[in-house]
Amino acid sequence: MFAASSAWAESPLCKLGRRQSPIDIQAAVQQPLPALQFNYHPAPLKIVNDGHTARVRFAKGSELLIGKERYALQQFHFHTPGGDRIAGEEFPLAAHLLHKSVSGQLLAVVLLFREGEQNAELARLWPQLPARADGDHLIPGVLADASRLLPSDHAYYRYDGSLTASPCTEGVTWLVLKQPLTVSGEQLRFWRARFADNMRAPQALNGRVVQEGP
Repeated sequence: MFAASSAWAESPLCKLGRRQSPIDIQAAVQQPLPALQFNYHPAPLKIVNDGHTARVRFAKGSELLIGKERYALQQFHFHTPGGDRIAGEEFPLAAHLLHKSVSGQLLAVVLLFREGEQNAELARLWPQLPARADGDHLIPGVLADASRLLPSDHAYYRYDGSLTASPCTEGVTWLVLKQPLTVSGEQLRFWRARFADNMRAPQALNGRVVQEGP
């Protein structure tokens, strides 16, 4: 979720942890999971190239409500390949929307992309990618709005996971939206010309149960 593939060996938890992300969702238990209420708002585009991915950072104002719990949107970033799989399907790209509750609980919303039509929001954002890893860039006159990345259907899978790079901290809530988005081949080539693949392989479930909402 946060660093290059060369980082996964730095922490023993990356190898020894039993609740690691990503995973291959082969089966899930139907549960009456609460609906996701995305209260995202446009904000000035603050984007950074960290050498491994591009991150769009958010100040206070955008949040995700799940039942009575509130999670502030902190940033989103991208991975190739997508990491989490559904019934064995590997996706060429994923966006991870990272949130944190007042109590400090980390929660990642995963958006998966299939190759297909051009993605309108990526077409708007990716030309703003900084050419070098030289800190945050505040892009004048350009707004970031995470709601424009979301699919129309917010049904999701839920599982207990981890950061996907060292230190591979566990106890992160993962919500994988079931409806994939599309990204064009040209957009994938644009990204891969700038960033190497940055996602580890799916990890063992180790007895974890994946929950599936209606």
